This record gives sequence, structure tokens and C-alpha cells, in this order.
Amino acid sequence: MVPDSPEALDQRYLQQAGWTAVIRRQAFQRFGLRQAARILEVGSGTGAITSELRSSSPGAVIGLDRDQQVNEYARRSHPGVACVTGLGERLPFPDSSFDLVCCHFLLLWVVDPLHILKEMLRVTRPGGGVLCLAEPDYGGRIEYPESLSALGALQEQSLRARGADPRLGRRLRMLLHEAGLTQVQVGVLGGEWAEEAGRPASTEGDLEWRTLSDDLKDLYSPSDLRRLESEFARARQDGSHILFVPTFFGWGLRPTRPERMPH
Repeated sequence: MVPDSPEALDQRYLQQAGWTAVIRRQAFQRFGLRQAARILEVGSGTGAITSELRSSSPGAVIGLDRDQQVNEYARRSHPGVACVTGLGERLPFPDSSFDLVCCHFLLLWVVDPLHILKEMLRVTRPGGGVLCLAEPDYGGRIEYPESLSALGALQEQSLRARGADPRLGRRLRMLLHEAGLTQVQVGVLGGEWAEEAGRPASTEGDLEWRTLSDDLKDLYSPSDLRRLESEFARARQDGSHILFVPTFFGWGLRPTRPERMPH
């Protein structure tokens, strides 16, 4: 499989960031973004969320990603964003280094999400916050018209073949508790469908189809994909298309008593 270019990844990450903007506002207000002196995003990719954090907070903001190429792209695209190349499984920071540590569409892609969360907790100061801003659950997918409804199971199959856990979302609350967070809050992002004034209706659909077709290209022939693309575009155009993948968010605090930290 040919990896996506940083430019293509950035389009996708910006789209995903738009889906979860409301959740971020709530989470950052809850955890006092403007009072945070040091903030870390784990799995920062092309910097879509990191740059927003930097513009919203007077504190120091660092993005960490394992891919050096996308880190270089993030630095070019978002001047002033600090990007570190490293692994979420071994965060290259001392204990209690940050006031806030967050991730966005990350845990479903890692082998051991609990280990990642414990590392995020380790580098958070006592009383600081750990935020998981978006983790989907494709097992609860709803799609209409019916002619497109079979795509969900196939996309889930494709994601599993690529090493993802497409039902990670439903496990998020359990994982946050097992990691040792307190005052845990978990919810599901709502679904709304509306065309934006001044924006071509096809723009969002084009990005959605690109993501879906990338996931399904090993399961369908090119001719079948073209047929499905036509059906997808027709449903978008006539306003009948509904796609809802439950996307969980969750957060909590690092305990102030060290003995409550997990081992």
C-alpha cells in the first residue's frame, strides 16, 4: 500500500478536526487551556490540532509523532509549532512534565492503548488532565441509503487488516479507569448533517469518499468502486445520505496522591 502524502493526510486530519471542534472547546474549557503552561499532543500528525492548541493557549505546546516526514510538514505548514519525533509507548519526557496531554484519533491505531494512556498519565503533573478527543466505534455505524449500508462491515474488516481496533470507542471509559485517571468523563459525539453556506456540497463528500475508498480498495474491484462512488455521490447530491460512526471522547485527571498511580 502506497502511503498517503503529508498533504493528503493534512486534508483528512483537518476534516477530522472539524468534526470534533465542539468537543475540544468543552474539554479545553473544562481543563483551563489558557492556564496550562505546558501542553502535549501525542500522535500530532500534520499539526492540525497542535496548531489550534498553540493559537488558543499562551503556554508551550508540543506535538509528538513517530513519523519524521509528517513532523517536517507540520513545521513548514504551521510555523512556530514545536514537533518532536518519538513513540507514544516511550514518551521522551520526564514524569509530570505537562499540565495537559491529549490525543485525537490515536488509540484505535496502537497495539496497546492502555500502555499509551499510562505513558500520557506519567508525563502529566498530578492534578493535570489527560484528554482523548476522538475514538470511533465502527461497530455502531449507521448508513443510509440501504444500498450503501454494507460498506460499514467491509470498512471495519479493512481497518482490522491494517492493525486498527475499529471498536476502540466503546472501550475508552474502561481504559481511562484502568490507566488510573480520576473524575473520568466519557461521551459520544453527536451527528448533524448540514451544508455550509458558501462551501460546495461536494467538498466534504469528496474527502469522505477518498477515505472510504482507500479502506475498501483491496476488497472491491475498480469497477465496483466506481459504481459505489456514483451511488455515494447521488445520495450526497439529493440529500439522502446519512453516515454516523459513534465517536467517543473522554478525559480525566492524574491523581494528586502518587500511591494511586497504576503500576
